Amino acid sequence: MAPKTTQKRSTLADVVTREYTIHLHKLVHGRSFKKRTPHAIKAVKEFAVKAMGTPDVRIDTGLNKALWARGVRNVPHRIRVRIARKRNDDEDAVHKLYSYVTFVPTPNGAKGLETVVVDDE
Repeated sequence: MAPKTTQKRSTLADVVTREYTIHLHKLVHGRSFKKRTPHAIKAVKEFAVKAMGTPDVRIDTGLNKALWARGVRNVPHRIRVRIARKRNDDEDAVHKLYSYVTFVPTPNGAKGLETVVVDDE
């Protein structure tokens, strides 16, 4: 008996929000001092592309300020971010979806926290 073919559903079409912890220390380790924070921003964008599957990634100004808070050399070891996959409302947009990355302040540190799906209201 032939296997039944099921209709594949694209998970990329879903609008979803998740919280992640990004271990920046291992991503910028060995990088020259004057390029650490710029590389950390690029690493956050690459992480969002892999996690959400959208090539269009937008960084919130709060996240940018959190990464640059300690200067160009001293990037935080871990950072907690909320990545939201949203629909692009522009008619002439190349991609239907984009990811918006925001900073989540954690008073006790970001170590040991797991990925969480956030309910959007």
